[in-house]
Amino acid sequence: MATDAVKVKTSESQGSAIAGVASGVGEKVSGSLAEVKEFLHDTRVELKQVTWPTREDVVSTTWVVMATVAFFGVFLWLVDLGVQRAVQAIFKKFGL
Repeated sequence: MATDAVKVKTSESQGSAIAGVASGVGEKVSGSLAEVKEFLHDTRVELKQVTWPTREDVVSTTWVVMATVAFFGVFLWLVDLGVQRAVQAIFKKFGL
């Protein structure tokens, strides 16, 4: 990426400083649009190189994820229930 030159404002060049900044805006916008266009082109090229999973792969891995979430959901619920009952027993024992 190229570096931008900085214009120093002096009493002699105050009027032209605003014109200098305004003239650079169009270049920056067109440069930004060109960069966005290049980025989108490169993105499309990379996406064409991706090996996408088959529908069967997606369905099978989705079932694995759902089963894992269900298992850990039940497991954590049981752990929470056990901790809750243990805390209640401790409070009951000490009269709190």
